[in-house]
Amino acid sequence: MATNFHMFSYKTRDSLHLKLEGDFDGTSAYELLETLKKNGNGFYQIFIDTNDLKTIHPFGMEVFQKKLGIFKQQSSHLIFIGENGRKISPD
Repeated sequence: MATNFHMFSYKTRDSLHLKLEGDFDGTSAYELLETLKKNGNGFYQIFIDTNDLKTIHPFGMEVFQKKLGIFKQQSSHLIFIGENGRKISPD
C-alpha cells in the first residue's frame, strides 16, 4: 500500500462515508474494496470522497474498476465526490 494512503470512515443513518487521502495504488484499491465488502451492506448510499487523493496510479484505478463489479451486485448506490472521483469511478 502507498505509505501515505489513509481511509477514514463514518456512518450516518442510511449512509457510509469514506474519505480517501494520499496516493491510490493497487494495494490501496484492494483496501477500499475490502472496506466496501465488509462494511457496505445495509446502507442506501456510500459516499467516496476523493478530494484528498494526491496521485492516482493507473494500476490502482484499473484494479478498483475491474473488481468493483463484484461489490456492485450486493451493493447500494456508490457516489464519488471530489475532484478525483471521475478518475477512479467506473464509467
